[in-house]
Formats: sequence, C-alpha cells, structure tokens
Amino acid sequence: MAEQAQAQAAPTQAPRAPRGNGPQGRGQGRGRRDQAPQEPKQFEEVVINIDRVSRVVKGGRRFRFKALVVVGDRKNKVGVGVAKGADVQTAVQKATDVAKKNLITFPLVNGTIPHDNEIKYSGARVLLKPAAPGTGIIAGGVIRSIIGTTGITNLLSKSLNSTNKVNIAYATIEALRALVPKEEWLNAPAPKKAAKKEAK
Repeated sequence: MAEQAQAQAAPTQAPRAPRGNGPQGRGQGRGRRDQAPQEPKQFEEVVINIDRVSRVVKGGRRFRFKALVVVGDRKNKVGVGVAKGADVQTAVQKATDVAKKNLITFPLVNGTIPHDNEIKYSGARVLLKPAAPGTGIIAGGVIRSIIGTTGITNLLSKSLNSTNKVNIAYATIEALRALVPKEEWLNAPAPKKAAKKEAK
C-alpha cells in the first residue's frame, strides 16, 4: 500500500521536446543571417603586374609598390591603369581607378576583331589578327590578360621588340582603339589610283 501511495504522489513528467534546429528546438534564433544578394560587378579587374620601386631620400631609401591593372566588361570596353602606393592594396586600387577613367570602346565582330592591326608604342610593337571561331586566344602574358577581359574569344597576337609590360599593355590598348568598325571600312570609297604619266 505504501508503494502504491508513493507512485500516486509522484508527479508525472511530461515528455521532452526533441532537440533540433527547427522553430521549436534549441537552434531557434541562431539561424544564419539573411545575406543581401551581392550585385554582379560591372567590370572584371585583373592585376597584370606588381613591382616594388624605391626612391633615395634623406636618411635612406623609400620603397613603394607599382601596380599594372586592366579592367573590362567582357563586351567591348577595356582600360589599363598604372599607379603607385605605399602598399600593394593601395597601388592596385589606384591603378584600378585610373583604368576605369581611361576606358576605350572597340568594334567586336563575332567574338573577334574586324581586321589586322599593328601598333608601336614607346618601343613595343603589338600585332593583332582576327581568328576563326574555335581558335581561342593565341597570346601570351600581358596581351592575354587584357584580351581576356574584352569579350574577344578568338584572336591571334604577337608582341615584338620589347618585354616592358607597361609598354606592351598600352600598345595593346592602342591597337584595339585604332580598330575600324566593319561597316565603315566596307562602305568606304576605294582609294583613287594614281594617274599614269603620259609618255613623252
């Protein structure tokens, strides 16, 4: 009888709710914060080269960094910038701002350029040629980095006379800037032939 009385007096325990991360579990209120969707970048930024430069000042040398950056929208706009900074991040940011301020637009025809073009810039010579679909970008180093941000998918190129990356970069930009749209050179009047000299 005493055991039955103790059993009746003992309070019944309610079943525990299962633990979990649901709305009723322990993880309530600890969910991940809703992250705002990031807007896609309008321009692709590529760091081509970073150099450490020094300047002799009173008391020793002062070291800084020089960055060469290209930006492009993968459509038909591209720009190159060079800038210096006390650290790498500052130099890259300054060079990126310079590149965005000096964007150029060039004609793009079926993923390639409309015609051959060769440009000389401060000792560097760059040759660009259109290529058939499926060829890809045949270029090296600086030219490949620049062309990769332009939207061009098929191109033949060659760099001559210089290994200076800054000069090659600006020569490539000038070669793209000097391209003539296909509609203009197809409709342009043919050059007049030189008049033959009359026989004496």
